[in-house]
This record gives sequence, structure tokens and C-alpha cells, in this order.
Amino acid sequence: MTTNQHSSLKSYIENLQNQGKMSFTASDARSALGINHSAFLAAAERQQRHSKLLKPRNGFYVSVPPLYENWGAPPPIHYIDPLMKHENEPYYVAILKAASVYGASHQAVMEFQVITERRIPKIRAGCNRIKFYNRKSIESVAEGIEERQYKSGTFRVSSPALTALDLVRYPMAAAGLDNIATVLYDLGAQIKSKQLASLSNAFARPVLQCLGFFLDNLGFKTKTNQMYKNLRSRGTIPWTEFNQRESRTGRLVRDILLRDEKWKVIVRRLPEVD
Repeated sequence: MTTNQHSSLKSYIENLQNQGKMSFTASDARSALGINHSAFLAAAERQQRHSKLLKPRNGFYVSVPPLYENWGAPPPIHYIDPLMKHENEPYYVAILKAASVYGASHQAVMEFQVITERRIPKIRAGCNRIKFYNRKSIESVAEGIEERQYKSGTFRVSSPALTALDLVRYPMAAAGLDNIATVLYDLGAQIKSKQLASLSNAFARPVLQCLGFFLDNLGFKTKTNQMYKNLRSRGTIPWTEFNQRESRTGRLVRDILLRDEKWKVIVRRLPEVD
């Protein structure tokens, strides 16, 4: 490998950064530089050794501009969309990371949360961790996915209504009842009731029951009226535990505090809003 080829890849990366782009595929770089696969790999490995380049997935590279050298990588929001396109995988940014997009997350989100249809191993890129959660059909919640513009491109993110549903569906990813309540308190006003009702058809009954109880008790009853009608249309509503995490693990150690007759939710502890 000649110095010119090393310099060519370095210049290619810098030119992309000047355009606000933080990622590229091996095939795109080879085509632009006019080099073969072996030559590209040698140049890319040199950049990786110098901590100027990362390879989170085979054939996909993320550059590390000076601004993010201390982090070891740019934030995933810069490259999540091209990464998912490279993987040919439908996706959306979700749960607490989506809530932060709407200003409804009080704590630093420790992982960049993404929902996909396929199970994908988590990715560590510098100080960042991308965690993937899966659902069978993203198309079933398509109306709740928005495309947002970012300085490096676009990304797909759940709407406030879909974010609220996912917070309850993935309670461990949402850091438990108290944090869910805190996020929903800030997010509630942004939820569109019609969209919430429509999206509810793609979620299991216990998720709707628990979210309904959350929102009603946080002062957002008007947001849940249509969702409740949809829930009733499914037939008899069976009782469910409010703390689904404890219910799933069999750790129901608290006495029953109350039974909500509307949503048929058994509550052993009321969540506290931070």
C-alpha cells in the first residue's frame, strides 16, 4: 500500500466530514477512490489504528472527527440511518432515546435505543452503546414513525404516542415505573389521542391497560378515551398487574394497594414522578 493510497482514504474521510457525513460503506469508498478491496482494507486498518475510523458492522465505517476524539466516536444519531440502510433493516429510534428527542427525558440516556424487526447484537462505538430491541412488524406501527432532520442527515423516530406505548412495552429499557411516570408526565401533552388509539391495535392488552392507568393518573385522561374504547371493543378486559416487570419475574412481594376498575389494573405501588 502506498502513502498516496493512505492519504487518499484520509482525504476521502475528511471530505465527507466537511459535508457533514460521518459514515460510509466500503464499496462506496472503493468506488470513489478507484482501489481494490485489499487496498481499501489496508488503508482502513491504518485509519482504525490511529483511532480515526470505526467499523461497527462489516462493510460499514464511521469516521471520528476531532470534535469527538475524546468520545471515541460521534453520537449514533449521526449514522444510525445509513447504518440501518446498510443492514437493509427497518428501524426507528425509540423508548428513552426517542423521549429525549421530545425533551421528555430527565436523565442521561445510557444507551442509544433502536427498535428493529431482526435481532441485532448491540454495538459499542467509542463511549456509545447502541442497543436493539425487536418487534415482529414495524409496518404495523408505521403511522407512529416520524422522519426527523439532523445536521448529518435524517433519522426515523417514534412519535410521542408510539414512544409512550413502547415505554410501557419495554419497562426494563425505560428504567422502571418511576422513570416511565416522569417521562410520560413530560410527554403526555404531545401525544395525539387519535394516533394513540390507532397504534393501540398493534400492542398487547396489558400494555394498553398500564399506559391508560399511567396517563389517567398523570392528568391526561382526554388522551386515552379513544384508546379505552378500542380496548373495550376487544371483549372482556382481564385483570393485569401494573408492574409488568415484577409480574413476569414472579416477584409480587407487595400487598395490593388498589384495583383500578376502569383499566382492570392491580396496583401494588404508585409510581413517583421525579
